[in-house]
Amino acid sequence: MARAPTLLPEGPLWRAFLLFLIPMIASNVLQALSGTINNVYLGQMIGVEALAAVSAFFPILFLFISFIIGLGSGASVLIGQAFGAQKFDEVKRVAGTTLAVAILFGLLVAAFGGLFTGRLLAVVGTPADILPSATGYARIMLVAMPGLFVFLLFTAMLRGVGDTVTPLYALALSTAIGLVVTPMLIRGSFGLPKLGVESGAVASILSFLLALVWLAWFLRRRRHPLAPDATLLRGLVIDRAILVAVLKIGLPSGVQLILVSLSEVAVLALVNSFGSQATAAYGTVNQVVSYVQFPAISIAITASILGAQAIGAGRADRLGQITRTGLVMTLVVSGSLVLLAYLFSRRIIGFFITDPAVIELAQRLLHITLWSYVLFGLAAVVAGVMRASGTVLVPTAIAIVAIVGIEVPVAYALAPRLGIDGVWIAYPVAFAAMLAMQSAYYWFVWRKKPIKRLI
Repeated sequence: MARAPTLLPEGPLWRAFLLFLIPMIASNVLQALSGTINNVYLGQMIGVEALAAVSAFFPILFLFISFIIGLGSGASVLIGQAFGAQKFDEVKRVAGTTLAVAILFGLLVAAFGGLFTGRLLAVVGTPADILPSATGYARIMLVAMPGLFVFLLFTAMLRGVGDTVTPLYALALSTAIGLVVTPMLIRGSFGLPKLGVESGAVASILSFLLALVWLAWFLRRRRHPLAPDATLLRGLVIDRAILVAVLKIGLPSGVQLILVSLSEVAVLALVNSFGSQATAAYGTVNQVVSYVQFPAISIAITASILGAQAIGAGRADRLGQITRTGLVMTLVVSGSLVLLAYLFSRRIIGFFITDPAVIELAQRLLHITLWSYVLFGLAAVVAGVMRASGTVLVPTAIAIVAIVGIEVPVAYALAPRLGIDGVWIAYPVAFAAMLAMQSAYYWFVWRKKPIKRLI
């Protein structure tokens, strides 16, 4: 069999970064845009209460998908190393085991999450005036988790073999469907039921299910290494050795995301205590920040995948160059987006909400925290390169300490003194500490360790 192309050329790495990065940034922007479109429709066509209802569910949704994100992180590293070593059978085996686990977990979430939706929202202190609508939206989303998990996992695994274009196509299709269907369900057009807040959830489910069907067809047509063919279907069993290897890398990342999600739930409970306007502002700021955060995360994922392929190909000597390129890309890309967001913050926030008081509040909070996401991106690149080698425990522990041990306590300490502003001041404090700790471990410990292929 001829050697398949990899992402690791001998020339300047910035070209490889851009080839991998541009489609992935576009994919993440589209993914954020899908949620943004729903929020714009809900906020403009129904009102601030509808936007607050959706915002109240977001941390809980992220909590449930955190395990899948961690699973995809572990699988993409192993797939990247196997692909770099040209072990294509191992690529399919890793994918099959990972998908089997995701489907089982999705069924559990659908069964138990759907039954206890109202209690989950009540626990985080969802304001009483939006609790019924938030419950209806959340229950629909939770029941659809198995399909969403498979969709998220496939996009992560495709990146492990260096394919960021196919996920872009799938997300473009998903976003286009949401753009058309959401307002139709809000208004009850063309004989469709008028669903109100729940229209956002129904449109989201329809969009990712149709995109998943298209993705399966497209991968088979292209004879892609991860096409859902007979080989992959036979691999939909849990291989214990592969699962242990995936969990060794992915589980700490999943635990980190879960703890971060719980921290966000704690922060949301604090924000909810300031009323539904503060909750709506919280959701709006998160939407704007996502357009800075997702490119930063994309650069970190690129560094991790390139690092994994370098290790698989026996070129661990290029990890330092990969790290430096990722840091420079973060400063340029994330820094530019932050600057644009500051310049046009009022206009951007106005896309989501019309209430002048909420616009003023959201803009002030955005100005407090937005710059610090450059620090977040730099820390993510350093951690991503270390993760490519299978080193996850210490980088994960550092991230947990920064969020759980610094961000949340600072938010609760400053809120009584500074009001809602104190909550958002906690983010720059946490991200600065995270960057300092990740950099120290990278330079003084990790660089001295031997690097070995995991599969």
